[in-house]
Amino acid sequence: MALNQYSGISPKGDLLLLQMLSAKLYNISFLHINSTRAGGGVAEILQRMIPIIVELGINARWEVIEGDSRFFDITKKIHNALQGRLETITDDMWQYHYEVNRRNVERLNLEEDAVLIHDPQPAPLIEFRKDGRWIWRCHIDLSNPQQEVSDYLCRYGEKYDAAIFSVAKFARAMAIDEFIIPPSIDPISEKNRELTDEEINETL
Repeated sequence: MALNQYSGISPKGDLLLLQMLSAKLYNISFLHINSTRAGGGVAEILQRMIPIIVELGINARWEVIEGDSRFFDITKKIHNALQGRLETITDDMWQYHYEVNRRNVERLNLEEDAVLIHDPQPAPLIEFRKDGRWIWRCHIDLSNPQQEVSDYLCRYGEKYDAAIFSVAKFARAMAIDEFIIPPSIDPISEKNRELTDEEINETL
């Protein structure tokens, strides 16, 4: 079982707490949405997290929005601007960002008890919510954003029930509940395993 892999690594109290918390959420349906299944930190987190959540008795699933090269060029500019780089995001670009998300609604089932949207790419999906709790998880450093881009994105953000940021200085003042969940790593993932002397010497 996925959770058993962490015995002897994670504190017993933490593992027990996970089981106690999950008992309160047993059989709740939970949908994660981001923009890619491979590459990047969000995909890495979800690849490891989803099996654990399912094992704990929560009906979790993971969907990915689809977009063309123009869409991802635009969202890259949005990402850079949120991290302080000077970018020009036109009204037409924002409209295309919205339109691609609208098209994705036609193929995505958004009817879950809770929906967690990761980062700016699928943020406009909030415009098409039906039921359930919607949470926006921002993994980006927003400590010194290009203000007009941050303000525009917050138009979507403030329609969520809550927002999650990695550290307090990344959070934006929005009229919704905000939570801080620090970044984490998976201690048993491939990138965190011990290297042999041969591997170290070969790399050197």
